[in-house]
Amino acid sequence: MGKSLKIFLGAAVLALAVLGLYRLSRTGISEQAPSIVPGVGTVLIEYSDFQCPACGVYYPIIKALQQEFGESIVFVYRHFPLRQIHANADLAARSAEAAGKQGKFWEMHDMIFENQKDWASQSNAKKSMIEYAQSLNLDAERFKTDLDSKEVKEKVNNDYLSGIQAKVNAVPTFFLNGTKLQNPESYEEFKKLLEEAILKV
Repeated sequence: MGKSLKIFLGAAVLALAVLGLYRLSRTGISEQAPSIVPGVGTVLIEYSDFQCPACGVYYPIIKALQQEFGESIVFVYRHFPLRQIHANADLAARSAEAAGKQGKFWEMHDMIFENQKDWASQSNAKKSMIEYAQSLNLDAERFKTDLDSKEVKEKVNNDYLSGIQAKVNAVPTFFLNGTKLQNPESYEEFKKLLEEAILKV
């Protein structure tokens, strides 16, 4: 990992200490999540909200882990939009899923997080999402149709409900092979957890 990325991740962890985690007014945390990807060795599931600043801080850490571990670990992103406090979170989640209908979920996922400060407070964030779709060379008309489709809305809501079932009460929340993690405080700590999980499979 390059020096510049280490510096950035160090700053990200410091920002976490300032931001804290966005929490819901729910009590109790389940230490187990349902088996979600049967037949796969090591799986990291993230419940996240695209508009959450803390999720934005973890984004480069997870992206770096994806690049380092490659196919050794399956990374699963699950939507948990905090609609009560983040007006554009549901829209962002649906935008990622609409892009996914054209094979570019992760590309849109990255673009949404990397531009979080630009669209998060916009009154017409949909315009920005359409522009992101166009920049990814997606069919804009199909994207707009899928964005408001029943199928995409249900996908986002089903992710959210699965989080409720797993007693998710903060974002981001991570489950490694079904076990809820206490969020690692650094890239190296996260990396160590993943390495240990791989060895146990």
